[in-house]
Amino acid sequence: MSHGEHRYRTSLAWSGSTGGGYEEYDRTHRIALPPAADGLLLSADPAFRGNPELSNPEQLLLAAASSCQMLSFLAIAARSGIDVRSYADDAEAVMPEDDLPVRITRITLRPRIVVAAGSNLDRVRRIVDKGHEECYIANSVTTEITIQPTIELGDVHG
Repeated sequence: MSHGEHRYRTSLAWSGSTGGGYEEYDRTHRIALPPAADGLLLSADPAFRGNPELSNPEQLLLAAASSCQMLSFLAIAARSGIDVRSYADDAEAVMPEDDLPVRITRITLRPRIVVAAGSNLDRVRRIVDKGHEECYIANSVTTEITIQPTIELGDVHG
């Protein structure tokens, strides 16, 4: 890994009118994540008058934390000779409105990890923790991030 500086870019675009006040304007906007060709169509959380059929920025933060944890874990597992067969995460973020300033105060990641039969499960758990320590997103936010893994042995050939 280089010791340089990594830069990331996104482009966001919204158009409409806030002339009708808070109740009336459309929260829908598009964000581009170059070099990916497809952008994301987002809105606000429905609690803030957003479109309930679209994703919102709070979900993107949660998705970033979940994805980063997985990628960090898989990298360490691969370097450590652990054969990970599958990884799925049902993640959750909590944002209480009565704890000012309003922010996401807790992220819980619940990865379900299947490793090849014969794998050392204690070692896999340590790699989960190491993945959290090395996750760039977790290191970039002040929100508490808790990892609650379920680790299973899988079929050697499956």
